[in-house]
Amino acid sequence: MRPRRVLRSAGILLVALGGLILLFVAFQLWGTGILEAQHQAVLRRRFETELQQVHTQSKPRPARDPVQLGPIKEGQPIGILDIPKISLNVVVVDGTSPSDLTLGPGLYFGSPMPGDKGNAAIAGHRTTFGAPFFNLNELRPGDDIYITTLQGHFRFVVTGSLVVSPNDVAVVAPTSFPELTLTTCDPPFSAADRLVVHALLKGRFAPLLIAGPGGSRAVRTRVQVTEGLAGATSGWENTLGWGLGLAALTLAVWFFARRRRRHWLVYLASVPLFVVPLFFFFEGINGLIPGSY
Repeated sequence: MRPRRVLRSAGILLVALGGLILLFVAFQLWGTGILEAQHQAVLRRRFETELQQVHTQSKPRPARDPVQLGPIKEGQPIGILDIPKISLNVVVVDGTSPSDLTLGPGLYFGSPMPGDKGNAAIAGHRTTFGAPFFNLNELRPGDDIYITTLQGHFRFVVTGSLVVSPNDVAVVAPTSFPELTLTTCDPPFSAADRLVVHALLKGRFAPLLIAGPGGSRAVRTRVQVTEGLAGATSGWENTLGWGLGLAALTLAVWFFARRRRRHWLVYLASVPLFVVPLFFFFEGINGLIPGSY
């Protein structure tokens, strides 16, 4: 192969790689936000329906009487987080896996519910999937944080914030008092460190819950964080599979186009074929990125 042709092919490859990176950045900053907004709308309707059912069930009872709830499953809504200072009102789900955090901020596995005794720890994205915690750095001591769960409406007051390493799980360690801890990446557009905001409950504790059939994680007493503050990451097998599929599709289009006089028409017509595998490939790469990015 002639040197000029080699350089031309290398140039085309680099341009394609650069375009792929730009598309991934666009997917991260804007595409994931669209997906998160759709998930949030569904989760909010589901939680509001459950909240109405609990209110109906507990209406004839005294305010402090137990309320029977069903089991909490990973990825399900557990409450609504409202922070007036940064104009945030978002549904919180159970769990901090990559798939959980695509839905909204997630409660660490093993963490008590907000309003219960203990340290309720919640992780959220800073720059992707709607960036719910983007302005978390603006919170100051004395600012209010409200959380509505099936147990009630709770007010927390910020006591302080700090920046720690992703492996410093001490900030979400169990406490003997009702506390709320919010974690996200720091600085924005980086996963180098974690921004942590602590807040204390003001007012009453949550009422006792009775687990429904199948048990419940509604009452939890200790945080079990083993993967660090970034949350878990997904496996690379699916990502590799979609990547190889994209590579095979690219080669097939290239071999077909090079036999045609107007090869650029072939490339243009093949663009829709790349949409679906490219989407799942980007989803796989996103799962390999720290969960609270």
